Amino acid sequence: MHRLDKVDLELLRALCADPHSSYVGLAHTLGLSRNTVQTRMSRLEDARVFLDFDRRISLAALGHPLTAFIEVYIEQKRTAEIITRLTLIPEIVQAHGMSGAADLLVRVACADAEDLFRVDRTILACDGVERTETSLAMGELIPFRVTPLIERGLLPRA
Repeated sequence: MHRLDKVDLELLRALCADPHSSYVGLAHTLGLSRNTVQTRMSRLEDARVFLDFDRRISLAALGHPLTAFIEVYIEQKRTAEIITRLTLIPEIVQAHGMSGAADLLVRVACADAEDLFRVDRTILACDGVERTETSLAMGELIPFRVTPLIERGLLPRA
């Protein structure tokens, strides 16, 4: 795992502030050479610091404004098979293995409640899925963010 230093964190913070910055623009903002920025960016990309671009695309713009979280209870011995089946369901935009009562937490994007009901039935139809519990997201109160962690990383350690 690539260890981020102060320059990396400053570069990431500048990108969070203006994701469309060019290498020249970042170099100017941070007081670095363009070559330094380019080398750092390549290193960060190679270290897989950046997430895939599709995480920035609005689900609502794709006609899927309804977000729900589905807790999925499964037969543990069939986990790999179930995950393979779940990846075939386009409305599943994210899934996590969980500790606790539920085995999986699946985030789905749907067009409406009827669509959500269909997606839930599709998940339940997977061999090895025992049951589901669905919670509808009423609104995103804190959007995905990393800037506070970057800024905390830039603070002097006590």
